[in-house]
Amino acid sequence: MTESATEPATGSETTGPLDGLRVIELGTLLAGPFSGRLLGDMGAEIIKVEAPGKPDPLRDWGHARYNGKSLWWPIQSRNKKCVTLNLRVDEGQQMLLELLEHADVVTENFRPGTLEKWNLGYDRLSEVNPRVILVRISGYGQTGPYGKRAGFASVAEAMGGLRYISGFPDEPPPRMHISLGDSLAAMFAVQGVLAAIYERDIGGSGKGQVVDVSLMESSFALMESTVPEYDRLGIVREPSGTFLKGVAPSNIFKSEDDKWMVIAANHDNVFQRLSDAMGMPELKEDPKFATHLARGDNQVEIDGLIAEWAKARTAEQIDKELNEAGVICGPIYTVADIFEDPQFKARDMLLKHEDPVIGEFIGPGIVPRFTRTPGKVQWTGPWEEGSHNEEVWGGMIGRSTDKLSELKEEGVI
Repeated sequence: MTESATEPATGSETTGPLDGLRVIELGTLLAGPFSGRLLGDMGAEIIKVEAPGKPDPLRDWGHARYNGKSLWWPIQSRNKKCVTLNLRVDEGQQMLLELLEHADVVTENFRPGTLEKWNLGYDRLSEVNPRVILVRISGYGQTGPYGKRAGFASVAEAMGGLRYISGFPDEPPPRMHISLGDSLAAMFAVQGVLAAIYERDIGGSGKGQVVDVSLMESSFALMESTVPEYDRLGIVREPSGTFLKGVAPSNIFKSEDDKWMVIAANHDNVFQRLSDAMGMPELKEDPKFATHLARGDNQVEIDGLIAEWAKARTAEQIDKELNEAGVICGPIYTVADIFEDPQFKARDMLLKHEDPVIGEFIGPGIVPRFTRTPGKVQWTGPWEEGSHNEEVWGGMIGRSTDKLSELKEEGVI
């Protein structure tokens, strides 16, 4: 496993394909900070701005604690330089604008209108730096009748359509036990950053722009063919439990040792291999199962046959026999199972972190992997608020040590 450092490296030592990109991270909690983490994992320099005395709640977020400390913070804020700055006062705004002269990207996930209230809207930012890209993450986007609403992932997933199609028919729509809408928005934000940089630098405009990301729209973007299905056919896709209606076989099946296995053989060639592996070659010739459409029409029957076959074998047997036969198959893992899986270990997805406060721990690896310019965890989230104030406000924009002390007393930093 790759080990991370406990102290920040200098910019010249930053590794990853985004080495040299400087991002100013505004905002708190999940979507904005997660986009910053993803960019930082790929080598960008992330300068996280927190209000003095009112830091990101993520520092103390989550019910699972280790020695009284949140286990979210050191992961979501890894590779970030943390500074404090009061954006509600003129001098704080001026310092941000001075820092902006040295930046490529600003990310924020405040309620729409907040930056404008602080006189830091994109018009003013672009006057200072016409090349800057402003990424705005909000519940519903910067415009429209819902634009001014506060938005959380739970509602975004619901209004974006994901919640309704989840779970089982005639049961309350469940929520996935993560903040999916925030994570999706963060990934679309990173996609937007990279596209805007490409247009600016490779496309040749030389100009920045606003990337407007909505949690609701990020959830909606995953809805596949549900939109034209409703538009052309009037179909409202319903929850279907453990399978996709008309896609068979692709379901979960319990093994002899009471473990759930996913078996996905809905492609005709894969189903033929499954039939042979099950010792039932006649299934691939049966008109009820020979084609994708036919299996969809006889979904319950084919799933029943596979269920009978699976419950006579252990999960290990099912996994070995089907994967050797070229059938897509795998167990449903808990995080404990993931820790024991050799594939996760081989690809550094269980990454050793060294934290000066909570010590050594395992965190998630860096996705995606790069063969020539791999990302790196250089340090975990700094626990001290404003830990990089001197480096950023002193080194980058030239405030003296005496001035920094004065600014701290005045509550500007």
